Amino acid sequence: MAEELQEQLWLSGNEAIALGAWEAGVRVASGYPGTPSTEIMENLAGYEGVYTEWAPNEKAGLEVALGASFAGARALATMKHVGLNVAADPLFTSAYTGVRGGLVIITADDPEMHSSQNEQDNRNYAFAAKMPMLEPSDPAEARSMMQRAYSLSEELDTPVLLRTTTRIAHVKGVVPKGERQQTPEPSIEKTPAKLVMLPGLAKLRRLAMEERMAKMRELAETLPENRIEPGEGRRGFICAGVAYNYVKEAFPKAPVLKLGMVWPLPEQKIREFAASVDELMVVEELDPFLETHIKAMGITCHGKDLIPSRGELNSFLVRKAIEPDSVGEPFKPLELPMRPPNMCAGCPHRGIFYGLSKMKDVFVSGDIGCYTLGFLPPLSAIDACVCMGASITVAHGMAKALGDSGTGKVVAVLGDSTFMHSGITGLLNAVYNSSYASVIILDNRTTAMTGHQPNPASGKGIHGDVAPQLDLEKLCQALGVPRVVVVNPHDVEATREVLKEEIASPDLSVIISRAPCVLLPEEARRKKPVYYTKTENCTGCTLCVQMGCPAISWTPLGPEEAVARGYREKQKGFARITELQCNGCGQCAAVCKFEAITRYEEEGA
Repeated sequence: MAEELQEQLWLSGNEAIALGAWEAGVRVASGYPGTPSTEIMENLAGYEGVYTEWAPNEKAGLEVALGASFAGARALATMKHVGLNVAADPLFTSAYTGVRGGLVIITADDPEMHSSQNEQDNRNYAFAAKMPMLEPSDPAEARSMMQRAYSLSEELDTPVLLRTTTRIAHVKGVVPKGERQQTPEPSIEKTPAKLVMLPGLAKLRRLAMEERMAKMRELAETLPENRIEPGEGRRGFICAGVAYNYVKEAFPKAPVLKLGMVWPLPEQKIREFAASVDELMVVEELDPFLETHIKAMGITCHGKDLIPSRGELNSFLVRKAIEPDSVGEPFKPLELPMRPPNMCAGCPHRGIFYGLSKMKDVFVSGDIGCYTLGFLPPLSAIDACVCMGASITVAHGMAKALGDSGTGKVVAVLGDSTFMHSGITGLLNAVYNSSYASVIILDNRTTAMTGHQPNPASGKGIHGDVAPQLDLEKLCQALGVPRVVVVNPHDVEATREVLKEEIASPDLSVIISRAPCVLLPEEARRKKPVYYTKTENCTGCTLCVQMGCPAISWTPLGPEEAVARGYREKQKGFARITELQCNGCGQCAAVCKFEAITRYEEEGA
């Protein structure tokens, strides 16, 4: 009844997690932006009584949260699934140290790889790190599970993982709003035997972990989030997270064991449920995590022999996988025109990749960011992309393999936020080990791909307030880089000359490509020049089209139409600028050799 009287909000899963963290009394939160987790920190920053920050990377963010926990404060660390790889070092050791104030770590997985380089299932981290993991199935549960996670963390003396997926992070739902919980004031309490992980002490903490795991398994049996929902028929389902919704939609009357804690599993409850049905189905996205551990209990069940192990599920796929004869053909998708991803009109990165695209003998080692779109045609200017910060180290490794014989040139390209995330150590390694690779830092003054969050080089904090601004040039020089040069990528020809000179150099060099993202609020408000096409001057050379700007379109012409329009018979078409899309960068005009692209003057054409 109390819940019914609470204020009801319409929130996404990420917004609900932020609300739940605030209600749980979180005092310190740190994270690195990464889809689909980014909005958690953005929303939590709007609540009073919580210190929030964007960390340079996920490892730093988790260590900050762990430090706050050691001071007795409830703390939160947020990241996407691949971010937990970066934070794995403190993650595993924090399971040994345990906590003082509750510590919750959000891992936002991305089935279907909507905005990620892989499709890993981070439930495996809970198993490997011997750490409890909760998984909500809707925004309301995401909010309430934050409360549960902090109470478990403090009761069990362990960090708690909370796993979301893209659908849960971004779906909207009705969420009740409660009051903020009062928690103890932070203080210093020295417990070196618990927190100093020397081998002798770590061995004792390892024993404590085993005792904790036994207690966690007991708690899992009575946890309200693990519940049996009776139903009709002799086929039962075990599921968790978003898969629970798909099962309820596909088989609304079937009995279901819904798991809110996906590790450790409630073995006795699973056995009880399995004994109540004739056929047991385990429905889960990605890895057969639940299925594997249930089969290890000696329980027969169906899982990935029927359910797809790649990509996202939906209620139709679940129904079709289990009862293929009960559904018709899949719903035919609407015939929509293809909209491949592309860098924005006016993007400063385009000038760099245009120059690199003309250097066919240069291998370009790319990185994670919106600039990864430089891989796509017509630019086709990235040859490898592995993970955050790997561009420099991969380029260095290739350079060492190729040797100094001049058989190949290698370039690393990464953004300013990525450089600070995990590129600095790669550059230090390249300096220390005398690499000849060239490094291009695309400094657009923001973390653009995840929604324009500030970073240490932007001069702003999480609230938009003034913050110390990292000087990239001085940092590179301090690391010992012998050649550091800054270019304006909108000056296409000058940029190409710098690229040629630096790539040809036998020394390591850093090129800082500096121009703000066109979607930054201050850039959007700025009055920009607009370019248009003098079609009578266009020769159809396609140089401007080769830049891949979405504001430039190509109109093909047949020979007769070309003559009728007054063009040369062999001209295959002409380029046209959609002026409403133009952001006034001028890159297209810089490559046009026939004065077919010009700008409107402020007074008019």
